[in-house]
Amino acid sequence: MTTTVVKRQMHIGLDDTDSTRQGCTTYVATLLIEELEKLGATFLDSPSLVRLNPNVPWKTRGNGALCLRIQYDPAVEEAIKECTVRLVEAYSDLDWKGTDPGIVFFKGKEIPRELNAFAKKAETTIVTVKEAKDLVEKFYAEALGYNTQQGIIGALAAIGETLQQDHTFELIAYRTKENLGTKRKIDPESIFQMDQKLQPYTFNNVDSETKRVIITPRGPDPILFGIRGETPEIVKQAFSMVKSLEPVERWVIFRSNQGTDMHLTQIASLNEAQPYSSIIAKGAVSRNPQIVPIRHVIFAIKDQTGEVDCAAYEPTGALRKIARELVVGDEIEVYGAVRKPHGDKPITINLEKIRVLKLAAITQTQNPTCPDCGKHLKSMGKNQGFRCEKCKAKFPDLKKTEFAQQRELKTGLYITSTRSQRHLTKPFRRYGLEKRIDPAGKLIDGWHSAFSG
Repeated sequence: MTTTVVKRQMHIGLDDTDSTRQGCTTYVATLLIEELEKLGATFLDSPSLVRLNPNVPWKTRGNGALCLRIQYDPAVEEAIKECTVRLVEAYSDLDWKGTDPGIVFFKGKEIPRELNAFAKKAETTIVTVKEAKDLVEKFYAEALGYNTQQGIIGALAAIGETLQQDHTFELIAYRTKENLGTKRKIDPESIFQMDQKLQPYTFNNVDSETKRVIITPRGPDPILFGIRGETPEIVKQAFSMVKSLEPVERWVIFRSNQGTDMHLTQIASLNEAQPYSSIIAKGAVSRNPQIVPIRHVIFAIKDQTGEVDCAAYEPTGALRKIARELVVGDEIEVYGAVRKPHGDKPITINLEKIRVLKLAAITQTQNPTCPDCGKHLKSMGKNQGFRCEKCKAKFPDLKKTEFAQQRELKTGLYITSTRSQRHLTKPFRRYGLEKRIDPAGKLIDGWHSAFSG
């Protein structure tokens, strides 16, 4: 008689294994994927790469957390946990201050709504380790934290973010060990060609303003490059078009919230702006833009509840140019991170996007023209009228005329240049391609691979 094994489901969350000098949590997840398959586990969905609140002061780089959702034989459950812990400990920079790894194991098919809500909070504002641990205990999950245990927050949030609505995909290719720390070698022309052919279904491959490739990081981490797109098929096609001039050790396709604006929260009034959050807020320009050192542009907006500064920093490129064209009275909607007050500097919104809703009229005055010859008259002094130098006639009762100045700025949405966009910032290419509902379980064939170059 054959005994049927009832498979179980588990969600494994990982976060904060890296430091500024080495490591990458996506790489740890990639190694774990391979080990889990050896243990007979099958994947219920693409591995999740969840970008959390980009404004938290303790983030390493992109503030990304990972989740692997698997089905497995109960006989290997302890082996799965032991393997996860072993890899995290082996590849975490535990001696580096600020590296605080976290692992969470959650068993069960359905993710509780409270974990969904926790994930949304972690994407938009500040949450505490205590909040995470309380939920771990409530839902009988298991958590393991190192150092300050801050990584438990991200690990649990990655489990809670199921990406059932708008999401994107990223194929990440990794370097061989001997090339770590050296300049990445990829044929830039192949990336520009890929970007041209596959637009708009891939995004943030190149910066069109500076003609620079931006799919390659610059740090000491093991990532060679990452290609972001709308489907797993499209990023895999893009991968086949990129010519790497150094070996690719392995690669994997992640499902992600990148490029979705999930970090932004609409607020009803400016007095609701809280430090470390990313907001969408409406207001009228109340102070004309000023250029401060290093070419940053600062202006202010206000509504019935208050006034805040807005900053378009030099790296934002095109957005900074748009900010310079604003004038008092323009009605706009701003998107960006709220920076806390510092010294005598008030709360400031660091801009990612500006939507110009309504332009204020700008009027100018000019001297009237001579009724006889049409030449512009000269003033004879304050409140003394005008005279015509050509006709010699005087017109003491004439006044200056007003006319509306034509403005180059148009209503519409403006986004920071590609090179300065955050992981979560939705670029122009994605507008109109947002996903409304897309359930898990759509793994494509060959969604990851390990090989030597």
